[in-house]
Amino acid sequence: MKNLITTLLLLLIVAQVFSQRGTTNDSPAKLTDGISIAALKDEKMDGNKINMLAEEIGKNTYPNIHSLLISRHNKLLYEHYWPGEDQHWGNSMGMVPHERDSLHDIRSISKSIVSACVGIAIQQGKIKSVDQKVFSFFPAYAAQDTGMKSALTIKHLLTMSSGLVWNEDVPYDNPENSEIRMISSPDPVGYVLSQPMEAPAGQVWKYNGGTTQLLAAIIERTTGMPVDQFAREYLFKPLGITTFEWVKYPGTTMPAAASGLRLRSRDLLKFGLLYNNNGIWQGKQIVPAQWVKASFQPHVKHPGGAYGYQFWIWEDKVDNKPITTVNCVGNGDQRIIFDKEHDLVVVITAGNYNKWSIKKNSAAIMRDYIVPAAEK
Repeated sequence: MKNLITTLLLLLIVAQVFSQRGTTNDSPAKLTDGISIAALKDEKMDGNKINMLAEEIGKNTYPNIHSLLISRHNKLLYEHYWPGEDQHWGNSMGMVPHERDSLHDIRSISKSIVSACVGIAIQQGKIKSVDQKVFSFFPAYAAQDTGMKSALTIKHLLTMSSGLVWNEDVPYDNPENSEIRMISSPDPVGYVLSQPMEAPAGQVWKYNGGTTQLLAAIIERTTGMPVDQFAREYLFKPLGITTFEWVKYPGTTMPAAASGLRLRSRDLLKFGLLYNNNGIWQGKQIVPAQWVKASFQPHVKHPGGAYGYQFWIWEDKVDNKPITTVNCVGNGDQRIIFDKEHDLVVVITAGNYNKWSIKKNSAAIMRDYIVPAAEK
């Protein structure tokens, strides 16, 4: 009898969790975190369309979405969280009841955070410029400073145009994946620097999390602080971000710069609003304005758009009209999406890790509902 009661209680809890996927919030919470809020209608957003979107997310039309935050004109207009299957840096967490204070894997959005830290370090004079040669920071690896590698600069790392041989085109559970090999290496930095060149630096874009790890290593070598501590002091504290986790490589104290950061969705929005306002937060310049501008510029072309300083620039169409968005992107469909034309900053977190063929993804959410809801 006791086991039967326990089973019934568990079934009720599960049913309640799934039933919550259909609920919506009319307006976000007004907190003391520096985020301004407003109603959808006050900023000319079609609330009916957003409610329809929430219903579709609740029905799993857009699968396993965990949070959706919509801001326009620098005001948070919509904020909602859904329960769903999740992971912690590749380890299953099962069903998670995501909430406002929940930390979430942001995976490769970590790269955009690292980029911001590079910009701050340049502003501080710790790094001279993006044109500094990579091997000038790594004298212990001077034996690798030969041939085409000698031309490598920080800018090549930022724009993923290093020319290094690298393979992240295979799944991350495949041992041939270069990032997995880097993570498994006793010397991740040395692993990246030892890769051969397949193209001259600056000519060909190729996705490479190893270059982000080199950027983090440069920050540590020039500031004396690992990237997680540097980010805490000079980026997160000024933004009022007090809770985060940066996963370390197994058996080390080295933060996984390319993919290991966990943040709350509202704190992702703060980062988005910071860049939407040219690096200013509450009247204070946190990231240099010129760095924000350079980060959003298309430095290297790739299929579907271009790449900035660890930011993606994508071309799309909404109602047969072209639209350009800048994106921070993480595995699993984590996104910060900047739509300058409509002055939108959108945060989406999800649990679709290593599922690359989902058509109803974050980009579809923008295309199908959010951009059409933004009235001119």
